[in-house]
Amino acid sequence: MRGGPSVLGIVLAGGAGKRLMPLTADRAKPAVTFGGTYRLVDFVLSNLVNGDVMKVCVLTQYKSHSLDRHITTTWRMSSLLGNYVTPVPAQQRLGPRWYLGSADAILQSLNLVHDEQPDYIAVFGADHVYRMDPRQMLAQHIEHGAGVTVAGIKVPRADASSFGIITPAGDGLRVERFLEKPSDPPGLPDDPHRVFASMGNYLFSTKTLLDALHEDAEDSQSLHDMGGSILPRLTDRGVAQVYDFDSNHVPGETARDHGYWRDVGTLEAYYEAHMDLVSDQPAFNLDNRRWPIYTHPGQLPPAKIAAGGIVGESVVSPGCVVRGQVTRSVLSPGVVVDSGAVVQGSVLHDNVRVGRGAIVRGAVLDKNVDVPPGATIGVSPERDRELYTVSPGGVIALGKGQRVE
Repeated sequence: MRGGPSVLGIVLAGGAGKRLMPLTADRAKPAVTFGGTYRLVDFVLSNLVNGDVMKVCVLTQYKSHSLDRHITTTWRMSSLLGNYVTPVPAQQRLGPRWYLGSADAILQSLNLVHDEQPDYIAVFGADHVYRMDPRQMLAQHIEHGAGVTVAGIKVPRADASSFGIITPAGDGLRVERFLEKPSDPPGLPDDPHRVFASMGNYLFSTKTLLDALHEDAEDSQSLHDMGGSILPRLTDRGVAQVYDFDSNHVPGETARDHGYWRDVGTLEAYYEAHMDLVSDQPAFNLDNRRWPIYTHPGQLPPAKIAAGGIVGESVVSPGCVVRGQVTRSVLSPGVVVDSGAVVQGSVLHDNVRVGRGAIVRGAVLDKNVDVPPGATIGVSPERDRELYTVSPGGVIALGKGQRVE
């Protein structure tokens, strides 16, 4: 941050995202398309850059080619000012092994920290959909002298097993306990039916992080994970604090999308987050020009709604041609919906083609899927389960270029 404390951003983007298969069969989870034109990694990078964190390293590992390419072609910062966003592949700096966990990923990349000598390090996850101003979290971290501050969001206690859970002390700041995906955690003192879930965003004083990483590396029983290892270690020392995400405000937000955050780690969550985009007053508004989400727009013509085409409550990207009917759907660049075709409640990635008279309902189709004329997806649940991936909640997913029967 210019004129203030120096902050290095480290984005953890090495996860395989197995629960998002088949969308992650050929790419890292942070590289998955979201909202038509974006990649998931664009949300965290936009938050950091909008919040004046201008030196950012993205640690990659799993099937990272498309992620690396997207970052290097899209996220070009001013070299004159010394700013950058750079992908950093696993390099085996500490021996012939890949990352053992998220903490080990940072340990093996400490040359980045030594090069920059930052006052603080923001370690953020790469695969959530939200807006956040990290400067406000940093201000609390500095004011209260924390070793680490973890961003927390209140979620129903019934959902606790999906998250790291923060139990705040009586002062509402210090973390008393940090439990990784517990089955039955205590509720909040003022709201027993809710808990503080970790958002996977941490702010460290640099020395605190370095000391914790080196100690963790010596522990042969450790998971070498940020949430499962580093946070409990620092919690036990009394230097961990929680930052309430609800207190964060970004320019241009509305009362409706304030505090919006989604972990899109499953097909269900990924699909539902897209449905949050399409209404006239969306739960998450992509059109906030005071806190934009950046991406590479591509070189495509404007979308075209041809004669007979009908579109309602949908996001339609450049290069799309709609001759049929599209409702409550998100269309990525280059999608074609032919005459008589019906697309309802679906997410279509780049260059999907829906042929004449075909029907697609409640589906996520990865790029280059060709739905033949007259074919149906989402009409016969039994048939869909035989042919395609179907989530427990009924979301149908086809992988990149998968053949439609």
